[in-house]
Order: sequence, then structure tokens, then C-alpha cells
Amino acid sequence: MDLEVVDGLTIPAAELDWRFSRSSGPGGQHVNTSDSRVQLSWSVADSAVLSETQREQLLSRLGRRLTAGRITVTVSAQRSQLRNRETALENLGELVRDALAPPAPLRRATKPTRGSARRHLAGKKRRSETKQQRQRPTAE
Repeated sequence: MDLEVVDGLTIPAAELDWRFSRSSGPGGQHVNTSDSRVQLSWSVADSAVLSETQREQLLSRLGRRLTAGRITVTVSAQRSQLRNRETALENLGELVRDALAPPAPLRRATKPTRGSARRHLAGKKRRSETKQQRQRPTAE
């Protein structure tokens, strides 16, 4: 079951490591008898399908999620191991896709328009007047 991340990048099933264990949570007696929790691991550092630039980009952007150059996704949301496997593949694909995406363009700083500044101040003045009317009248 290969994982297609983006066009031109498919992680072969041989590079994916699966581990299964008993899941906690809902399921009644089913939980105690089946290994429905899924851990999917992929070694970014040792992958043969990545170019050096992709590898460096993934290692830098996924740095906090990596343990010894491996990324691990754990899923135990469903009662079915098959559904958890599918979800784990989707989650791993999304993580890698997001990490390989080009960075968003930098925000260009702008000044608020005169009209918006005027409206902002008018709103503050209205709010101030509302609060002034809530005060106790003076003794005069």
C-alpha cells in the first residue's frame, strides 16, 4: 500500500513501518481483544525516494515531530484497524505534503485607511459614551 504524497513523490510500502497495539477508549469487550491502535513510522533520513533538498526541507520543518530521523503517526480513533490504518496514511501524507509546500509569501505591512481609522475612533467614542451613562450621577 504505497502512499502518494504529491505528484512525483510516492512513499513505497517497503519504507513504511506499521505497529499495532490494543487501543483504549470506547468499544467494550472489543477493545480488549483486538489490536486496533495503529502506529505508522517513516524514516525521513533513510528514505530513498527523497531528493536531498526535499530531505533537508522535511528534516528542518518536521524537526519537532522527528525522533532519530523518523516521523511517527499514531491513530486509535476508530474501532476498526483498517480504518485506523487509512487515517494514519492520510495523516502522514498530509504532514509530508504540508512540510514540502512552498512557504507562504511574506505579509506586506500596510497602514489602515483614513476612513477605517475614523470608524475605529467613532466606535470607541460610542462605547465610551455608553459606559459613561452607566455611571452614578454626581452629587451636583
